[in-house]
Amino acid sequence: MSFFSIFSKEKKEELNKGLEKSKESFFAKLAKTVIGKSKVDEEVLDNLEEVLVTSDVGVATTLRIIERIENRVSKDKYLGTGQLNAILREEIADLLLENNIENAGDFELPKLGRPYVIMVVGVNGVGKTTTIGKLAYQFKKKGYSVMLGAADTFRAAAVDQLEVWAKRADVPIVTHNMGADPASVAFDTVKSAIDNHCDVVLIDTAGRLHNKINLMRELTKIKTVTGKLLPDTPDEILLVLDGSTGQNAIEQAKQFTAATEVNALAITKLDGTAKGGVVIGISDQFKIPVKYIGVGEKIEQLQVFDRKEFVDSLFPENL
Repeated sequence: MSFFSIFSKEKKEELNKGLEKSKESFFAKLAKTVIGKSKVDEEVLDNLEEVLVTSDVGVATTLRIIERIENRVSKDKYLGTGQLNAILREEIADLLLENNIENAGDFELPKLGRPYVIMVVGVNGVGKTTTIGKLAYQFKKKGYSVMLGAADTFRAAAVDQLEVWAKRADVPIVTHNMGADPASVAFDTVKSAIDNHCDVVLIDTAGRLHNKINLMRELTKIKTVTGKLLPDTPDEILLVLDGSTGQNAIEQAKQFTAATEVNALAITKLDGTAKGGVVIGISDQFKIPVKYIGVGEKIEQLQVFDRKEFVDSLFPENL
């Protein structure tokens, strides 16, 4: 699939609208940094640093971006403020490219001859179950057969919510009674997927950061039982983060990456916040690909993350 087929005009408009608040907030702040300035000097860079930090890019990532721009200023000797936006755009895009797969595909799965197993983790309230439902819808739309597993057995609401999404996406779901062993749910889900020749399995997990040791033990047990049925699974441990929480999302990422081997990220609720810069910081700080972003509440409003389209939507079209 070509790069340009991934983003239709409709998807691009959806992304632009979803990032509108972040874009407006960011450039309102950025405009103030260059008032009365003709070139990028130390004061402009200091002000830019403040803009990036207050836009939830994060301190460590901000310093990396500033250092890159300082190097360009030093190299070019004279850099006009009119060029700052374009250079900032390039540096952010390059930074994202380091941690994301270029042209990852439009909800396409590898051909393994067995179910592709995705274990979905994240705290309660970040949109984890909703993301699973949206993924199920997108995968089915692509022609894949999907199986859901409700392994968050600690909250009745979690199972009920996933059942609602399973019905919306029109895919089967495996559930157990409340309080059942989450690993047994995962086992039965993967076994059912194998028996029914499903293409992809999405397993919901408990969203509690109650205790890192208990969390690690619980997630490790789920990984172990899926591995017994299908070696080297889960193929993907997808951490869902709420973009509207800004730096709290980064703290959650620290907790979950310490508890399990997260290898993909989904960042939700970007349409309702001006904190879109957190995508840049999370990608840079954890060196884990941002795979999906949520830009609306509707079932189809989950997009495969593309760093170029993301950056283009954050910056004015005339740059």
